[in-house]
Amino acid sequence: MPHFTPENFQSCSIGMLLGRAAIFKDRILDSHLEAYGVTAAQFKVLIIVTLYQVDTPAELCRSLGLDSGSMTRMLDRLEQKGLLRRQRCPQDRRQVRLALTEDGQSLADRLPQVGAAAMNELVGALRPEELQTLEALLAKVLLQAGDPLTIRRLRDR
Repeated sequence: MPHFTPENFQSCSIGMLLGRAAIFKDRILDSHLEAYGVTAAQFKVLIIVTLYQVDTPAELCRSLGLDSGSMTRMLDRLEQKGLLRRQRCPQDRRQVRLALTEDGQSLADRLPQVGAAAMNELVGALRPEELQTLEALLAKVLLQAGDPLTIRRLRDR
């Protein structure tokens, strides 16, 4: 259902609000992750590998909306930190599989607590029913847009 026209688009702030919320979410996450030596971007990779069992760079690229060059650099940094390793798939040597190292799994086990603290800081001003409504509305928007992680999350419930 169309909500915007060229005439009313200038008064539309949904794109700016979504973008600003994402920026502040990452800033808050960065501050909570500083003690662990990882960034919000690296947190997202570790969470997706852990919670969604995404185990290929290509799937990560689709999930995070990153190009393969950016993903390669991100995985290089996580490997250098000893948190993740890349392995060739024994059935198809062209494919690379991702796995957390022991240190990576140890950190991944702590990430839900870190993420919860960061999200509480971000949305602490909302009442529980407001947060539930916000989550439902954002999920609806992301489903309509075809977001693979939202589709997978709702399917796996």
